[in-house]
Amino acid sequence: MYMLYDSPSYIVVQFDVPVAPTAGDTAHAARSEVTPPSLQRDGFEIVDKVSRKEIFIEGALAQTFQEGVEALIEQGPDVEDLDAFISQYANLGHQPVVMH
Repeated sequence: MYMLYDSPSYIVVQFDVPVAPTAGDTAHAARSEVTPPSLQRDGFEIVDKVSRKEIFIEGALAQTFQEGVEALIEQGPDVEDLDAFISQYANLGHQPVVMH
């Protein structure tokens, strides 16, 4: 877990989500006598501090988010630019933030 961004409006945390190998992956590894690479897939948790909602994205949506952030960073954005981009994804969140 890595905190990537923290502004007055949003927090973005990156998670490494392990992907369990399938039976086909295991069978292929046994036939080839090669250890299969460990599978990882990034996921991002986006917390909207104002609305107190969060969303966890992974897969293709997470990849699109990451590429968008990287493109934005190349432009030298300010906090408002980053918050505007993040809000597009945060608005998808419906899960209330619960402290425990």
